[in-house]
Amino acid sequence: MHRARAATMVPMTTTAAPATTPVVGFDQVSKSYGNVRAVDGLTLDLHPGETVALLGPNGAGKSTTLDLLLGLKHPDTGAVRVFGAGPREAIVGGRVGAMLQSGGLMDEVTVGELVKLACDLHPKPYKVSDVLARAGISQIADRKVNKLSGGQEQRVRFALATAGANDLIVLDEPTTGMDVSARQAFWATMREQADQGRTVLFATHYLEEADAIADRVLVLHRGRLLADGTAAEIKAKAGARRIAFDLEGPIDEAPLRALPFLTSIDVSGHTVRIQSSDADATVHALYGLGLYPRNLEVAGLGLEQAFVAITAAEEAKSQ
Repeated sequence: MHRARAATMVPMTTTAAPATTPVVGFDQVSKSYGNVRAVDGLTLDLHPGETVALLGPNGAGKSTTLDLLLGLKHPDTGAVRVFGAGPREAIVGGRVGAMLQSGGLMDEVTVGELVKLACDLHPKPYKVSDVLARAGISQIADRKVNKLSGGQEQRVRFALATAGANDLIVLDEPTTGMDVSARQAFWATMREQADQGRTVLFATHYLEEADAIADRVLVLHRGRLLADGTAAEIKAKAGARRIAFDLEGPIDEAPLRALPFLTSIDVSGHTVRIQSSDADATVHALYGLGLYPRNLEVAGLGLEQAFVAITAAEEAKSQ
């Protein structure tokens, strides 16, 4: 799924940013709320055509980072540039589309009326019918906004974010409330956008989406950038592998917990799941205990396990 690309749904044109100019640039950006440092010296660049996942535990600074990018908040120190200028200039110029969690939709208007308003206000609008089709909401165009389900509301927000020819699309938890088929259709459209040179930045708690969709993954923790790379590179950074096996009879956990290079262990019924920083040494020691593991599996960490391992290691450093 990671590199599968959807067929073009609606023809679109765009002018990508010059290759020498980052789409987004954060230069030593910090933002505090009282004694809480939400963003702490953040430096990064985003480039044309990238699909970038922004990950982090609650309170990591993801929403504040997106607010700074969109000019909704201003940094205490450092600079944020969007297409080489301030965020407001890029937004007024119609180069940025955003789909945020905060902010309600207008009630007592139809979906079609709301999307038409967004198209009318955009400097480089698309046809209303195309925007509705791309978001998968043509069939509910005549429905009042206050009669929508949560997933339908999310698709309307997506339509508003893509009402015109934006070069950067910013999405905050975009698929919350969507069912599986709607999520798949949504990401097919996002892959199409990236194929046409647009940059897509999304924050999500669905790590399987980040693993499958993103070309690049950013991991934030307490406002700092802990990791920046492909999903495979983030997994490798965690430096651990998964070991799973079954044991017959009652399981004595004490010797298992004493295995070398163990970073975590979970025993459920007859199944043991381990994370190890040296899987070969751990498995060798396991057989040295005189045990006979059945259905032994050794594999790399998934993105979710790697994310947990990286953030847990950072937490341990700060204690």
